[in-house]
Amino acid sequence: MCRLFGLSSAPHRTQATFWLLDAPDSLNDQSHRDPDGTGLGYFSPDGTPQVHKAPMAAYRDRAFATEAQHVQSTTFLAHVRYASTGALEARNTHPFEQEGRLFAHNGVIEDLDALDTHLGADLRLVQGDTDSERFFALITRETRANGGDVGTGIEQAARWIAQNLPVYALNLILTTPDGLWALRYPDTHDLYVLHRSAGGQHGTRHLDHSGTAGRMRIHSDTLADIPAVVLASERMDDNPAWRPMTSGELLHVGPDLRSTSRVILPDRPAHRLTLGDLRPDAAASQQAA
Repeated sequence: MCRLFGLSSAPHRTQATFWLLDAPDSLNDQSHRDPDGTGLGYFSPDGTPQVHKAPMAAYRDRAFATEAQHVQSTTFLAHVRYASTGALEARNTHPFEQEGRLFAHNGVIEDLDALDTHLGADLRLVQGDTDSERFFALITRETRANGGDVGTGIEQAARWIAQNLPVYALNLILTTPDGLWALRYPDTHDLYVLHRSAGGQHGTRHLDHSGTAGRMRIHSDTLADIPAVVLASERMDDNPAWRPMTSGELLHVGPDLRSTSRVILPDRPAHRLTLGDLRPDAAASQQAA
């Protein structure tokens, strides 16, 4: 299953180190189940988006996957990909960038021909083959149509897909230099949020998060002194404040770390897919590691 991770410490810039693959077992064992791409997105001081990607199975490019990526930003977005749609190429590797925003998705959307038709001229935003980038293009279009309101853009795009296309999951994280949005829909995959005070639950500790499957680890000494909001596909430490988002919940974290959330999709998808409905490769990409 793809892994999502998002962090905002806005308005403060945080120094963080990302290991996008940190599995302890042998390289030979990993080669049979490592993901199909890893990516990290963040923002320069002037707000320019930066994306580092390894668009291939990690055993073929261990240098990127295990190398510590030392970066500084107000918001971060990391993704470990298990491919369901699209070849193992940079253009199909998350996060994606459109109009200064970064986006990553965990799930499956089908009937891409219908989505392409609905996108019309905005299909030009799509550089690759994935359902995820097409979903992002629809969000970008709806955001533009609503005067740059990202939350409304996500709501309108997700609602159209939920009503018109076969859906397995639409979990997403979208970041800007001073904002973060997350959607969990429906209840297929988990997505957790942690409002972390400076120093964490003990008040003195840096951030050191590690996923249970050994696919992602994040360390930040800076967060011993400043607060942050963290999003992840799984609880990544023993902090009891991790909260599972509810199905259909859209969370927004603003430039001062104030967050709001509301359920924008209270109903089930009109055409909800099960694992048994998916192609074997897509089904394999959506099962827990």
